[in-house]
Amino acid sequence: MTPAQMATLHAACFTTPRPWTEAEITETLARPGSFTITAPHGFALAQVAGPEAELLTLAIAPAARRQGIARALMARFHATARARGAQEAFLEVAADNTAARALYARLGYAQAGRRKGYYRGPDGARQDALVLRRPLHDS
Repeated sequence: MTPAQMATLHAACFTTPRPWTEAEITETLARPGSFTITAPHGFALAQVAGPEAELLTLAIAPAARRQGIARALMARFHATARARGAQEAFLEVAADNTAARALYARLGYAQAGRRKGYYRGPDGARQDALVLRRPLHDS
C-alpha cells in the first residue's frame, strides 16, 4: 500500500483525530524506527524507539470492519515491535472511540494516562485522548 493509498483510506476512516495526509505518512515512514504493516483494507503505522513501540495510527476500511483485520494487524505490530527490541507498546485513542477501545482492551492494553482536549473535531470540539500501554512479552 502506497502512502497515497494509506492517506485515502485514513481519510475514509477518521474525522477525529483528523486524517493523516500523504506527506505526513511519507515523512513518518522516512524516520528511523518507523514502519508500516498493511493488509487488504487496512494498515498500521508505528515506530520503535529503544524499549518502546508506539502505534501511531490504525485504519481499517469502514466496509471491512469486524472481520479480524485490526486484530491481525495488531498481532503483526506486536511481533515486529518485539523483533525490533521493544518491550512495551503505547498508543493513543479518542476517548469516545468505543470500538477501538474494546479491541485494545481485548489485546491487553490498559490506560496509562489521559490527554485532556487533545484532539479537535471538524466542528472545533475538543476530545480527550486516552494513552494506553501493554507489555510485549506475549501476543
